[in-house]
Amino acid sequence: MISLKQEEVMPDLSRSNLQRSEERPASSTSGYTMLLIALVALVGAIWGATRIDETPEIGVPVLVAGMIVFLFIICGFYMLQPNQAAAITLFGSYKGSDRTTGLRWVLPWYARKKVSARANNIISDKIKVNDLRGNPIEMAAQVVWRVTDTAQALFDVDDYKAFVLVQIEAAVRTIGSRYPYDDFEHQEVTLRGNHDQIGGELRAELIARLAVAGITVDECGFTHLAYASEIAQAMLKRQQAQAVVAARKTLVEGAVGMVEMALEQLSAKNVVELDDERRAAMVSNLMVVLCGDRETQPVVNTGSLYQ
Repeated sequence: MISLKQEEVMPDLSRSNLQRSEERPASSTSGYTMLLIALVALVGAIWGATRIDETPEIGVPVLVAGMIVFLFIICGFYMLQPNQAAAITLFGSYKGSDRTTGLRWVLPWYARKKVSARANNIISDKIKVNDLRGNPIEMAAQVVWRVTDTAQALFDVDDYKAFVLVQIEAAVRTIGSRYPYDDFEHQEVTLRGNHDQIGGELRAELIARLAVAGITVDECGFTHLAYASEIAQAMLKRQQAQAVVAARKTLVEGAVGMVEMALEQLSAKNVVELDDERRAAMVSNLMVVLCGDRETQPVVNTGSLYQ
């Protein structure tokens, strides 16, 4: 039963691949040549109109023929600007795309649909996504995209601009759920700490999703990345606490090093002889001075350490 189902599915996939559109050059003509012919036809029609009174058997046919040719040519003109293409169709059948700039001409019964091949810049709306650890975060992306295949953009998707917006949101959700927002131990790839890598993965995800519409992505990145409002305050307190702990750790490590250096120099230069009890008292006093949050107040001991 499983093998039969697989055999039934495979032909459907192959047929869907065959139906995928692909851009090809269209058969079009320079509009300037046809414009010259149209002007000649117009001049002929005017000449025929002037000859109707004298020789109607010549003037009328020339007038009619000139006007028919002129109107026929005029209906086939269209203009293409740089980075613009026109998809040519005949009664719904795709006949190719014209990317030659300037004045162009095709037969009047060919339909022309212009498509911009220029770069487009989109900043998506802020959306709420759960990261790898389930924390709600807000994300928004900036994407630079352009049409590379006019046939796929027009005929393989219903509205390629709306398709781009939907796929950007889907790609942002996919990437956002793949990684944690932050890793305070700096051992994982995170959304906040690895912008270049995450941006590269977002671009690859978008290119794969938009390939069916003949669209590529030149550049993308995140314009907004933050914890959602309902947990932002708690996460801020967590970050502050971890920052305080990290600062204390660095401070203690530095203080221990300074105490060790002080004791070594005192012993090396024979400034004072310290037994274990005096050494412990000095270490305690130095650690209090070096690690305290407030300025220390010295206490002068006029007696002995043992009294």
